[in-house]
Formats: sequence, structure tokens, C-alpha cells
Amino acid sequence: MKKLISVVIPVFNEEQNIPLVFDEIKKTLLTRPEYDFEVIFVNDGSRDNSLLEILKLSREDIRVKGLDFSRNFGKEPATSAGCHVATGDAVITMDADLQHPPVVMLQFLKLWEEGAEVVYTVRKENRGAGLFKKLSSKVFYWLFNKVSAVKTESGTTDFRLMDKKVIEVFRKFPERERMFRGMIDWMGYKRAKVEFVAPERIHGVATYSYGKLFQLALNSLTSFSLLPLRLAGYIGIVIMLISGFLLLGMLVTNWVSAPNMFTPIAILGVSNMFLIGIVLISLGFIALYIARIHNEVINRPLYIVREKVNISEKN
Repeated sequence: MKKLISVVIPVFNEEQNIPLVFDEIKKTLLTRPEYDFEVIFVNDGSRDNSLLEILKLSREDIRVKGLDFSRNFGKEPATSAGCHVATGDAVITMDADLQHPPVVMLQFLKLWEEGAEVVYTVRKENRGAGLFKKLSSKVFYWLFNKVSAVKTESGTTDFRLMDKKVIEVFRKFPERERMFRGMIDWMGYKRAKVEFVAPERIHGVATYSYGKLFQLALNSLTSFSLLPLRLAGYIGIVIMLISGFLLLGMLVTNWVSAPNMFTPIAILGVSNMFLIGIVLISLGFIALYIARIHNEVINRPLYIVREKVNISEKN
């Protein structure tokens, strides 16, 4: 029996790219006739005709499957939803904009056949990204590796292959504020790397805004590191030491060398400034974690599927 490869693609306003990416995937995987494949498009509340394109393809080719969300839940839940319903012996996740070249999947399969259980990609060059995005990405990965116990390479993407055993474990993860690639990296398993160059988008513009990227960065840092909470304590200790020496110096100056140089109000003002700084910094970091606890405790669904396309109800 042929092994099945599941390709999961989150979609948000990609109506022009959907038929193109499917054609490239089909052209690539048909060169490996020893495999069957399915392509699962997850429509993440698109406002264009992305769903119609998915339905059209599904009528033309039974290998095209789809999930239609009731609204936009975000790329991370969409990627997770596709993995939840995938039935393949291996699952490949990728974007719909063709900046993840489908031909690279042939390298995935080769490394998987050689024993790799997770094949991840590192983007050597992103021809469609501006200078700010490239610099911010490098800063994020540098900071993430400094504060997190989970190490990941700069330029890694969600374009990767996971063995079925990895996906079965991934399905057990309950958290809602998630970073897909970080969770896969945290799991470990036998890993292999593939480098690639991301071409420019053919159609449309990137829909993953800087605001969403910033939120993803915050989720990543608070998911995989307790350093922000510790950092608040470290900063508090430093500020307390500095304020203590400063206040001691002011008091000694007032009492010994230059009486009345600092008024009591000035001394009180300096004291309050540092104490308020400690409180605000600590509350800011603690609030991030309380927000995460709140999101987990309310236990809402990670996503809501409005319609399934060519997917059995048991999945």
C-alpha cells in the first residue's frame, strides 16, 4: 500500500494563489508515484473567493480537501486544524503564497525516508521581505534563543515535514496561544534541515501584519521562557540597589557636606520614582502571564469549523 503524504496549507485571502500552489504541489508529488497525497486547505475566514477556489478544486480532484473557519482565527490555529484532520503517514505544512517552493518537498521525502522524523527549513534569503522585516526577524530569533530553553535557528519557517508519530503527539497539546514551529521544535525527535530561498509573491500582498508578528513574538517568548518573570525581579533588585545608594548619597550629602542641598520633597520624589518603576515593570510582565492563564482557563475552542470539504466527520 502506498504511503500517504498530507499537505496542510492555511489560507487567508489567497484566491489567486490557491490553484497555482496546488498545481505545483501536484506536479512535484506526481514525480514520486510510490506516494499518494492529499492537500488540505484551511480557509481562515478569508474575505475574498478563496473558499470558492477550494471548492472548485475539490470537485475537480478528490485529493483536495478543506476546512472553512467561521471567522479569522489566525495562522497558528489554522495550521493546527489542518494537522488535526490530516491522515497521512507524514504531514507537510506550508504557506499558500508560493514563497515555500513545493519542489523542496522532494528533499523532505528523501530525508524522511532516511530516518528523519522532523524535517525543517531555514530560509537563506527572503526576496519578498523588506529590510525592517529581515532585521526584526534576526532580532527575534536572537532574543528567543537567549531567553528560551528551546533553541531554534534564525530563519526557520513553518514549511516542514513531520512524521505521523510527531503529529499524533502534537494533537495532544492543549494551549491556545501557540507558536506552531516552536511547539514542534520543543518536541525534539530526529531532525534534519533543508535550506531554501523564498521567492517573491506572485499574487497579492502578505496578510501577516506586523501587529500579528509582534503578538506571535510575545506568545513565543511567554510560552517557552520564564525569563520575563525573572527579569522583573532582576530589574527590581537593580533598581532597589541603585535607589538605595542614591538615597544614601543624598542623605549623607544633606547631613554632612552640604546641608539642605536636597530637599525632603526631592528625596521623596526620587524614592517614589524608583519604587513606581519597580511596580510597573513587574506588573507589566506578570500581566502577560495572567493573560495567558486566562486564555487557557476559559477553555474556548481553538477554532470553529463551519464546513468540511472532502473530510469525513470522524476527523
